[in-house]
Amino acid sequence: MTTASRPRQVFILQLFVTGASPRSARAISNIKRICDRHLPGRYELSVVDLYQQPGMAAGNDIVASPTLLKRLPEPVRRIVGDLSEEAKVIVSLDLTFDGARAGEAPDD
Repeated sequence: MTTASRPRQVFILQLFVTGASPRSARAISNIKRICDRHLPGRYELSVVDLYQQPGMAAGNDIVASPTLLKRLPEPVRRIVGDLSEEAKVIVSLDLTFDGARAGEAPDD
């Protein structure tokens, strides 16, 4: 299968935050901006407030907040922090393929 005919994968992401703190708000804003830019129409993002759902922390091995969990495509990845360093988030989530951004079609 060539790169051009490869189906575009949907990224399944969960962002774990603690309340409406400035750090939580920055993380939410940053990941939405990154996904809209690099994965338009190809991501599902759920935000979990650990104050409202504390059991979700242990069940997902979350030890710090905010934490972004990439469930799909595999491998599962975790990023801790407010996600303000876009280049590091892109690399950590493996949002590139064949040298192109995940949201762009590769060159023929």
